[in-house]
Amino acid sequence: MAVTLNPYLNFRTGTREAMEFYQSVLGGELNVSTFADYGMAQDPADADKVMHSQLTTPDGLTLMAADVPAHMDLAPASSISVSLSGDDEAKLRGFYDALAAGGTVLEPLTVAPWGDSFGMVVDKFGTTWLVNIAGTPAA
Repeated sequence: MAVTLNPYLNFRTGTREAMEFYQSVLGGELNVSTFADYGMAQDPADADKVMHSQLTTPDGLTLMAADVPAHMDLAPASSISVSLSGDDEAKLRGFYDALAAGGTVLEPLTVAPWGDSFGMVVDKFGTTWLVNIAGTPAA
């Protein structure tokens, strides 16, 4: 069996909205399960919160996320970023532009010193995204 590494985002609330947004940007199939779906809501206020969600895209990307119930700690994720990279310039620029909508651009998507196009954005849900588009190799 293969091993995979997938980003898993945690929000206090709003996971469903965030994941539906990411689906609109990245495409793919989104599965969402609530705490009530599995009988895991310790507090009735948590019943409709997302216990687990998974977005699987046509490009082979997997992104997971959950709401964190009030009784659990949630530390800000300032040390984590999600990176998208490749050589499909149109697709990656589209991802960057969509993620930037309503968010904050940290680095405009421009040619970087290493020859690739690179940009950073914090989306409207507070997730930091890095986008790197492979440059044309020197002849």
